[in-house]
Amino acid sequence: MAKTRQIIECVPNFSEGRDMAVVKQITDEIEACEGVRLLDVDPGEATNRTVVTFVGEPEAVVEAAFRAVKKAGEVIDMRHHHGEHPRIGATDVLPLVPVSGITLEECAQLARKLAERIATETGIPCYCYEAAALKPERR
Repeated sequence: MAKTRQIIECVPNFSEGRDMAVVKQITDEIEACEGVRLLDVDPGEATNRTVVTFVGEPEAVVEAAFRAVKKAGEVIDMRHHHGEHPRIGATDVLPLVPVSGITLEECAQLARKLAERIATETGIPCYCYEAAALKPERR
């Protein structure tokens, strides 16, 4: 019997919704990852925030997510950011969502490893929440 293909979705929110050249630099990083399909880019001018949706097998999605967060940290200057939506950083949230052949707990484990990699390799602090929370009170 063939193993079910694992598919996850990533829906990061980036703190840029007005300058599409900046958004494109971030989405180019996602599209450069083999095995990832960019599904949607939804910028919001008032919130100055863009919600991006992409899918693929876990390893490819995690790599694309890392590259996108790294690029967002390079091209978004939060010192000059203004918008109606509350924001934490250049990347506000980076959820990994199970689609097929993978559990929420497996996605949470991937998210924790991704957060550690982001923090270690880029110096960008990460906060794990909901299913990926490292402490019960952060769920």
